Amino acid sequence: MKTTLGRRTRVLAATTATAGLVLVAGCTSSDGGGSGSKTAAGGVELVKAGRLTTCTHLPYPPFQSEIDGKVQGFDVSLVDLVAKNLGVQQAIVDQPFENFKTGGSLNAGQCDLAAAGMTITAERKKNVDFSDPYFEATQAVLVDKKSGISSFAALKGKKVGAQAQTTGEDYAKSKGLDPVSFDSSDAVLNGLRTGQVQAVVIDYPVVRGWLKDKANAAAFQVAEQINTGEQYGFTVKKGNTKLREAINKAISDAKSDGTYKKLYEKWIGPYDQSAASASPAA
Repeated sequence: MKTTLGRRTRVLAATTATAGLVLVAGCTSSDGGGSGSKTAAGGVELVKAGRLTTCTHLPYPPFQSEIDGKVQGFDVSLVDLVAKNLGVQQAIVDQPFENFKTGGSLNAGQCDLAAAGMTITAERKKNVDFSDPYFEATQAVLVDKKSGISSFAALKGKKVGAQAQTTGEDYAKSKGLDPVSFDSSDAVLNGLRTGQVQAVVIDYPVVRGWLKDKANAAAFQVAEQINTGEQYGFTVKKGNTKLREAINKAISDAKSDGTYKKLYEKWIGPYDQSAASASPAA
């Protein structure tokens, strides 16, 4: 994954994706995330009292996007679980991807964590601490059905699109392609729709979300799905061990009690056990 929508920062309301889950305003005890305290349950220090502030980049369905004026998606729902355990509400800040990929937003105290369908890489680990992996990701080649393109190998000499600063773009470049860079996933799809490119390389779950739309399914098809060994993780400021552990616990609990499966089926599609079998990040 992933990159930038715009240079502005927006704070948006988050809504839970789990039926019956109520966002908690916070406890009144000094160490329980009360409205006047920046210390949440478990001694987790937050940048704003009563809030678990999440930096993300919109849109990136099915992980996070605005639906009916609220930010929803798989990532949002998982972080809601973290916020509930901490006794606070989740607040989402929309920023350019590079702001938190480099750790800048975290270091500046603009957010507590970043959740953006972000692939765990050695390079990114230099700037941020990752949670345990919560999703196994693959790349996909999406093409117009009339293109005649049937595989990644067939992209040589073709106009290929990718989202800027993403692992999909990196993969295409590593295989000798010179992809056209688009600023958002929406722009990637529009580039394919308008003929600016003949194919796109992007995370498969995003493609699967696009193809739920009947018009997209009628026009486009997956030429190849590529297992690149990618895993998604949430990020925190380097050294923020307590919040990282709180995130890991929420992920582990969700996988154990069936919540992860329910959220996966709601946002991603038919449950793939391998998506939840990622081993902890090194």
